Amino acid sequence: MSESYTTSRNKFLEEVGNQTSFMLRFFKNIFRGGFDWGELVRQCYIIGYKSIGLVAITGVILGFVLTLQSLPTLKDFGAESYVPRMVAVSVVREIGPVIIALICAGKIASSIGAELGSMKVTEQIEAMEVSGANAIQYLVVTRIVACTVMIPLLTLMADALALVGGYVGNNIGGDVSAVLFYNKSFSAIDFVDLIPSFIKTIFFGFAIGFVGCYKGYNSDRGTESVGVAANSAVVSASLWIIVIDAIAVQLTSVLAYN
Repeated sequence: MSESYTTSRNKFLEEVGNQTSFMLRFFKNIFRGGFDWGELVRQCYIIGYKSIGLVAITGVILGFVLTLQSLPTLKDFGAESYVPRMVAVSVVREIGPVIIALICAGKIASSIGAELGSMKVTEQIEAMEVSGANAIQYLVVTRIVACTVMIPLLTLMADALALVGGYVGNNIGGDVSAVLFYNKSFSAIDFVDLIPSFIKTIFFGFAIGFVGCYKGYNSDRGTESVGVAANSAVVSASLWIIVIDAIAVQLTSVLAYN
């Protein structure tokens, strides 16, 4: 029992050390000369533009389902007029950022992990390093920065579309004008709601990009390691999103009451 515990602890500490070293290499290479802005733009296109369809559908369905689930309960209390406010606050503060981040973790983190894992298996990364190219800067920094930039933008788009879905859901069993619905929705949202949720999406994006790059860049040899890297990237990124969200909620609560 003691030997097994010691082995698990050593593996955990080794993994923490490896991730810390990888993160330090990332920050060190951000400020180095020779940054490839063209590759950054390409990664923003792949990560952001090619995810618009999935994120848009998720946002509309999120607002639609949340409205349909909440409307009957609020009607029982004669508070159906509060549906637009409830949907807006719920989506912007918590549900929208977390759900979109988890969706992006499944799509983007797995894609990055599989791509870099396949490059590691086929020794393309080693070839770049031997030729004198900065593999970390070209492959890792561009992807992490692209995720950090694009995930918040995708979340804002999904939040807006969730309100569209909420409007559609609210009008299935009623007749509320678009002007009234959106006036009530936006009147319930303050900068106190928007800014913390936007800031945490930046950390979500960084976590998705970092985990995907770390798992792919440090994958083992063999073709099966590509699938392992992709799967591990999704699981780890999803876990980090939940942890970051819990910390962000706690910090927001502390700041709000002080």
